[in-house]
Amino acid sequence: MTTYGTIPTSSSPGGADLDYVSRVKQNLKSGLGTRRPWREMFNFRSIALPSPPSRLHDAMGRIRMNLGYFRMNYAIIVLLIVFLSLLWHPISLIVFIVMLAVWLFLYFLRDEPLVIFNRRIDDRVVLIVLSVLTLVFLLLTKATLNIIVSLLIGVLVVLVHGVFRKTDDLFTDEEADGKAALFTGVASSSS
Repeated sequence: MTTYGTIPTSSSPGGADLDYVSRVKQNLKSGLGTRRPWREMFNFRSIALPSPPSRLHDAMGRIRMNLGYFRMNYAIIVLLIVFLSLLWHPISLIVFIVMLAVWLFLYFLRDEPLVIFNRRIDDRVVLIVLSVLTLVFLLLTKATLNIIVSLLIGVLVVLVHGVFRKTDDLFTDEEADGKAALFTGVASSSS
């Protein structure tokens, strides 16, 4: 009887490695599962100026809704812009890749809470610390101007898309609205 393509379930010496690889694959699938289709993001029928009577209020609502809905897409766009800006700075690129591995290990791919000195560390603290460390390490590589300009361009691209992308056809759940509020610093106003 052949068992090609099956994953052994016995506790062999390599079994722990296979379990880890399986968990990593599952975490990647679930993390990337929140990414929205690019066609939906760049649907030209959904591009329009905010309504004239309350442009600023409408624009802020669109940004908040689009951040919650397209957050994974926006993160990919910003990371791609930063990556492209570091192509001419090999040391910065190496630091970026190393920090990306640290992010994967400490934030994206772990399935248990982070515990240091018998204290559970909140995910928001991990997010803030990793963000600051990544920025500091990249700035120490003397590519400061490239990094700041690329981050500003990334934020500008996200904000422009968020303002001009209508939200009439976007449907999110309450959890996604809460995460959007985390990124924008504003509480969601859903009923």
